[in-house]
Amino acid sequence: MEEKVLQAMAAGTPMRPGDIATAAGIDKEEATKIIKKLVAEGKVYSPKRCFYEIKK
Repeated sequence: MEEKVLQAMAAGTPMRPGDIATAAGIDKEEATKIIKKLVAEGKVYSPKRCFYEIKK
């Protein structure tokens, strides 16, 4: 599931969790949990409130 989320975010522009869920084909709640985990691992960050992007 983490790979699906990271692939959905690969466009390189900040995305909202709902947009990431739609692009990954998963539920928004599941996407939010995965995003929080990826943030804790340092793979993803939030450049502005409610938007997430892959850390470069």
